[in-house]
Amino acid sequence: MARPTELARLLADVARGAFPPPDGTVAFVPQPSLRDAGVIAFTAHSVVFADVDAGPDDREDTGVALRELLPAGDLSAPLNPPFLSALTARTGRQVNNIDVLAVAGPLPGPPPGPALVETNDRSHPRIVRALRHRDGVRAWTVPGATLLLGRGVAGRWEAAVEVEPRARGRGLGRSLAVAARHLVPDGAPVWAQIAPGNAASLRAFLAAGFTPVGAEALLLPAPDPLPPDPYPYPYPYPQAPPAADRNGA
Repeated sequence: MARPTELARLLADVARGAFPPPDGTVAFVPQPSLRDAGVIAFTAHSVVFADVDAGPDDREDTGVALRELLPAGDLSAPLNPPFLSALTARTGRQVNNIDVLAVAGPLPGPPPGPALVETNDRSHPRIVRALRHRDGVRAWTVPGATLLLGRGVAGRWEAAVEVEPRARGRGLGRSLAVAARHLVPDGAPVWAQIAPGNAASLRAFLAAGFTPVGAEALLLPAPDPLPPDPYPYPYPYPQAPPAADRNGA
């Protein structure tokens, strides 16, 4: 049985347009899983999801309590280097990136645009990377591009798109971002983490109907493998049939 998490409930609220109060506070909540830790900043409200003690006596080796690095009124502090550095030192992790966090609702019917071919090739570099951060990863390809869907932070459905240089400038990224909204199971919202400097990707997801809701910094685990998660996500997801079945063999 999975533990319900504060972060999962908060993200579900945000996906339907109910944001946390813009009161300038920073909330500390437990990690939703052993894998996922980080910081999400919404408008004037940030959430740290990491299994750390944020009380006034939490000084450990740094000699500084985490709360001391979050001065009142400094809305950018949770994603600034001093706090993130202290948080990574406390958790033994490293910051991956600070991404735009966007979400979109599902769309009915099959995706329009180019025909997608689902692949079970787990050796593709983009799929290998996705498997480190998500559960239940599914991947589709079109000539020159790949779309991935999987369960990421707090069990949310996350989409990622990669377009090869030779196929860029033709709207393919936007088409695949739209396709993600058609392919996400169970009428769930679909999330995307987009590097702010990747302007082309950001434009593609915005054009596909994704709405920016905040910024997110994930903390990657240390290189040593984590122990098995005692609270694995039990969410079912559709399994791709074997290639032979799809081909009618």
